[in-house]
Amino acid sequence: MADPAKIANTHTEEPLPKHITALAMHGESQYNENSIHLSYTNPDAPKGGALKIASIGTFDTLNPYSLKGQSAQNIGLIYDRLMRRVWDEPFTMVPLIAQNVDVPNNRSSITFHLNPAARFHDNSPVTANDVLFSFETLKEHGRPNMRRIYRLVDKAEILDNHTILFTLGKTYDRETIMILALMPVLSESWWKERDFDATLLEPPLTNGPYRVKELDPGHAITYERVDNYWAKDLLANKGSYNFDTITYNYFRDDTIALEAFKKGDLDLRREWDVSKWQSAYNDMSKDMLRQSIQHQRPERTHGFIFNLRKKPFDDINVRKALCLAFDEDWISKNLFHGEFKRVMSFFPNSALAAVGTPNEEETVHLNKWREQIPEEVFEPVFKLFHPTGIKKQTMRDKLRKADKLLKTSGWIIENGKRVNNETKEPMHFEILLSSVQEEKIALTYKRTLKRLGIDIDIRIADSATFQKRKNVYEYDILTHYWQNSLSPGTEQMLYWSCDAAKKTAGFNYAGICSKAVDYYAAKIANAKSYDELTLYAHLIDRIGLSEYIFVPFFYKGVDYIAHRKTLHHPENTPIYGTVLESWWREADP
Repeated sequence: MADPAKIANTHTEEPLPKHITALAMHGESQYNENSIHLSYTNPDAPKGGALKIASIGTFDTLNPYSLKGQSAQNIGLIYDRLMRRVWDEPFTMVPLIAQNVDVPNNRSSITFHLNPAARFHDNSPVTANDVLFSFETLKEHGRPNMRRIYRLVDKAEILDNHTILFTLGKTYDRETIMILALMPVLSESWWKERDFDATLLEPPLTNGPYRVKELDPGHAITYERVDNYWAKDLLANKGSYNFDTITYNYFRDDTIALEAFKKGDLDLRREWDVSKWQSAYNDMSKDMLRQSIQHQRPERTHGFIFNLRKKPFDDINVRKALCLAFDEDWISKNLFHGEFKRVMSFFPNSALAAVGTPNEEETVHLNKWREQIPEEVFEPVFKLFHPTGIKKQTMRDKLRKADKLLKTSGWIIENGKRVNNETKEPMHFEILLSSVQEEKIALTYKRTLKRLGIDIDIRIADSATFQKRKNVYEYDILTHYWQNSLSPGTEQMLYWSCDAAKKTAGFNYAGICSKAVDYYAAKIANAKSYDELTLYAHLIDRIGLSEYIFVPFFYKGVDYIAHRKTLHHPENTPIYGTVLESWWREADP
């Protein structure tokens, strides 16, 4: 596997060349005009066969870019983008509809030169007019992130039938052109008389490697490979999209889907529940096998997230105490079979995670904020949980320390209950869950908190209620997560900034507000090298973690995949993990 910390970390102040054929967020890509296929694909993979996979829930639209409706699983298979992201570098785009681009050194604009061979499925050409139409439509009616990024464009100009220039406004950052390069290209002739905001069950005219073959709304969708797909031999696609058909069958819940897989009705399944992985696959069809495939992408930062907008969670001593009351060893052994690692970062399982004590460069930055950040920033990450140089703390030791912290903040014990020394109000709060899988962790946590004299309620909310309460921050503690990539950017301001803490329906679930975190979250999107980006990620990690804004859970660092023995994948696994598009099927015996 490639080391993401060593990829694309070269930066030059010289102007970038004309006609870039691989666009990297930082430095230069390993791919160029002479590259034939991606490192994680097999250019000789046979085409053919069917793939059947489960999806949970339902769907009511074939338009994944509108806010209305639930789109069909993997509907992106039918849409092509200007450029396609690769998964063996942190953030790199290779040619697709755009065969190359022009970008000045300051990234203030991007010119897309379209491939004259690009075609929609009716063999009509993809033109600059289609790109402009897509841009304007998605800027007004697309997903929130599209609207936000596309509105950073000051001017869009068609230079000729196959060339379009986007000039950015003053508030752009280095990532803006990357998001523009990911733009899906819609057919203007097909969409111009249709309501983009309406749910869509008529297969649209598209340009991707697959088209919709069969549709049973809400129950199943089958895609078929486009034989004359114009881009099948491009670098982005060589050795990919090998199945003749891909079908997603919808199930009410995951238990039923698992049983269907074990019976042999489905071909492949990704498992997220370690308990099921350990025990529920013993009776699966003899034609199936299981694989644990390692990856180097950041895992979810999952845990009990404190709402710092509410008392007593605005008190760091209370947060520390509640973190200490998490029985890591028992939960790891009994609920995760000892296979998972504790989340100790906002970028777990990656080179972006801060480890140990700050290095010299990090210390220089942290010293600038010494009066405003906890002293623990200068110590090993989460030292409170894993002190170095001493014997590992027992649960009793941790609860003693938690008791001391609570008493320091005026929370004493009276008649076996933890009460506020002044008001005599008991410490009582609710943990809001979104799934029954989280309940076992919450119940274990509740038992431990009882030993501190703290009583809690556990509430499992349906998806609509959970979403509503999450959007307006109506919770004491929320079980949820943040998800990062190997190329963090503008989303860091949405996760951690003081401004985001005040906006409803945002991603700053904890309500953290730190000038130091704000500073580095704002700088990360404009990092000029991968080394600089890694530095900012480490600083966000250290400062944010020292505020104890959540009780971290666990991560596995591998993908659990069970599949039919006739399915195969390339030996090389990219840093982001296995890519299903590169799999193929041998003939059934």
